[in-house]
Amino acid sequence: MADMPLFPPEPGSADDVVRTWEARADHYLRLFRHELHGKPFDLDALNAFAGRVAEGGRVYDAGCGPCGHVTELLTARGLDVLGIDLSPSCVALARQEKPGCRFAVMDQRDVAGERLDGLVSYYSLHDQPKRELATTLTSWAVAIRPGGQLLIVAKEGAHDGVIDDPLGGDLLVYWAEFTEYELRAAVGAAAFRIDDCTVREAYDDEIPTRRIYLAATRTGLAPPPSRSRRP
Repeated sequence: MADMPLFPPEPGSADDVVRTWEARADHYLRLFRHELHGKPFDLDALNAFAGRVAEGGRVYDAGCGPCGHVTELLTARGLDVLGIDLSPSCVALARQEKPGCRFAVMDQRDVAGERLDGLVSYYSLHDQPKRELATTLTSWAVAIRPGGQLLIVAKEGAHDGVIDDPLGGDLLVYWAEFTEYELRAAVGAAAFRIDDCTVREAYDDEIPTRRIYLAATRTGLAPPPSRSRRP
């Protein structure tokens, strides 16, 4: 039997993200396996992102989760996509669900050593504290070439802390929400030009929270210096 940690991980840390998603990956897959089928706005946003990246462009699907549906959609559009997630269970399930796509265990906050034409963050920012946003965006700005594309999809709100799992059950999870202003300011400060930012109401079968869709282009400016972050 593997040794259990003596202390729980710091809320919102990389270890905490792994704890959360190792516990809920199967449940999430059952709920959201076909999520995109009923979300025409999301499909349009993802297809528009793919259209802005040249065919064969190298793209990361950050926080791909166990479904792998965003990775699959972008791959079908001719992009060279890698779905990345901190949770080994999410990556294993995504590989089973979408065997024609590529997935890897990786921290979305530590991709600065890569060279990308684009990155999609489809609800991947909610598991980490807001204080990590600037560092995460800087890492993405370093990885994405000038002219490369960024798409962020996030739930609107002000919460930043531990809550009961919105998916149900007795799990406690870290949950961060953002305002349109917060995302615009942080993305603009990280050497991206904001091309579009749209907010839509929740669909009837979604958690009743508005969604923010922010599309941006990496400028030729140097990204801000990286800030140290908690492990």
